[in-house]
Amino acid sequence: MSVGYGDYTPASTVNLQYALKMARPLNRQQLAEYCLRALGAPVIEINIDDDQVEDRIDEALQYYQEYHSDAVVRTYFKYRLTATDITNKYITLPDSLLFVTRVMNIGQTNVSTGMFSIDYQMHLNDLYALRQPKSMIDYEITKQYMSLIDMTINGMSQQITFSRHQNRLSIEMTWKDKVLEGQYIVIEGYVTLDPDTYTDIYNDMMLKKHLTALLKRQWGTNLIKFEGMQLPGGVTLNGRQIYDDAIADLDKIETEYQDRYEMPPDFFVG
Repeated sequence: MSVGYGDYTPASTVNLQYALKMARPLNRQQLAEYCLRALGAPVIEINIDDDQVEDRIDEALQYYQEYHSDAVVRTYFKYRLTATDITNKYITLPDSLLFVTRVMNIGQTNVSTGMFSIDYQMHLNDLYALRQPKSMIDYEITKQYMSLIDMTINGMSQQITFSRHQNRLSIEMTWKDKVLEGQYIVIEGYVTLDPDTYTDIYNDMMLKKHLTALLKRQWGTNLIKFEGMQLPGGVTLNGRQIYDDAIADLDKIETEYQDRYEMPPDFFVG
């Protein structure tokens, strides 16, 4: 067992700048030190090994990235297809990608491109009249009608299946007929923010509360086997109480995650 984390021994005199820095953790070690102080360190000996602290930090970050809406951001990937992708009928995406919401339409063949396309002619002939409210209504109706024609001829947008643990995106289509090697496709999805890049994540209120409770549970777990043991001076260890308090804290924190910060379960598709 070790006292504190990373042999953390606060100096007897600490300047104000250092104190403010420690109160606003910006990396893993500062976050761990902050949470251990919240549990009583260094006044109280916190019986947690450094490796256990690292595990609990990873657990807290994983939970934060999966359940806190501030931990993810919508983005667009421009991906260049390879011959291997076309043969496999799936593409491999980065580990940071949590969800795929859609893939931009691929292989539209019902409309021509350039100045001979329907869209171009529509804009060219009707743009001058769009200042009138009625013209805007006609324009919107025409766009919806063009969308209906596209869906009738080409069918609905490609159905997609994304396997997060395999990092594979499968698109239901005839790959050899729809796409070519070297062609780009655009994917809309949500990625997790890297806390080492966006260090303000380490100062998130929920992350600090959650990690403190996880460390408290670990502390209680470590002490349970010594329950009832009396130390010199008449002090009796009560790891069970620390553990039970931590479990109650974690229940409240996870409920708060779900009620206040988690996105709706059906928000993402794919």
